[in-house]
Amino acid sequence: MAKFSQSASPVYGIGFIGAVIYYISTATDFWTGVLGFLKALVWPGFLVYELLQFLQA
Repeated sequence: MAKFSQSASPVYGIGFIGAVIYYISTATDFWTGVLGFLKALVWPGFLVYELLQFLQA
């Protein structure tokens, strides 16, 4: 189990960087960019929520 948590960390980091780039590049002003950065911190939650909605679980 410890091996999984060690390997999941780089995946989260790469996803975080990608999310930051996406959200900031689509921001129209400073505060939207700040909100985008905060969204990037919790992107896995958005992903799971949308997946469950799609699956209608």
